[in-house]
Amino acid sequence: MPDLRTVLNAARSRLSDGYEADYLLAHALQRSGAWIMAHLDDPLEAALQHAFETAVQRRLEGTPVAYITGHRGFWTLDLEVSPATLIPRPDTETLVEAALERIPVGTPQRLADLGTGSGAIALALAIERPEAEVWAVDCSAEALEVARRNARRHGLDRVVFRQGDWLSPLQGSFDLIASNPPYIESSDPHLQRGDLRFEPAAALASGRDGLDAIRQLVAGSGRLLRPGGWLLLEHGWRQGPAVRSLLLSHGWSDAETLRDLEGRDRVTLGRRRT
Repeated sequence: MPDLRTVLNAARSRLSDGYEADYLLAHALQRSGAWIMAHLDDPLEAALQHAFETAVQRRLEGTPVAYITGHRGFWTLDLEVSPATLIPRPDTETLVEAALERIPVGTPQRLADLGTGSGAIALALAIERPEAEVWAVDCSAEALEVARRNARRHGLDRVVFRQGDWLSPLQGSFDLIASNPPYIESSDPHLQRGDLRFEPAAALASGRDGLDAIRQLVAGSGRLLRPGGWLLLEHGWRQGPAVRSLLLSHGWSDAETLRDLEGRDRVTLGRRRT
């Protein structure tokens, strides 16, 4: 029976990112990385070795690590993910930060996350602003079920989940609408590479220039926002000028583009005129 060190080193040599081997072993054993480092000389029973090697093989075939483990960290949350949802990425935390800056602490607000997927944005806002009423919308019933499980897991039972196309399920007026919509050009070759091959295509691509969903949100969100309410949109790093132009052409004020941690345009926002 091989020990953990032997099995782990073999997997590290096969994977381009050795840290992925460590992470997959921790998942297979349901142990922390620190525990594994302290038990490298322990024998690894056959069933656990098989589970680990199956996970490594899936990764070699291209399956994203998050889909293999079924989890991904986002903000302060550990979220369940599945092939029905996008994998939450650190870039989207820029959107959460910008939204929180515009949601007063201790003041009841109505917020919406459109295209919620795993619930990442909605649940991050709900945990940081417990007095707010947060709506999470997605057209996918499978994605919404994942988001509901994440909400229950984190005790966020007050989040309102609705299935439907973008703005159509919303009722009443909101103080802020946030979205990480699809924004990749439908012909972009990156859609056939890396992790993107495994993620839901409808949550990634949006028309010839990638802006179809964003156009819909810019054109329709104003009627659902209270005067002075905010619309915040994540987008590709080259789309900031186009999204600002859309906002201004539809009468939004205070249009501004924010950059992510790597200094790239990532979130553009606008305010409904009072």
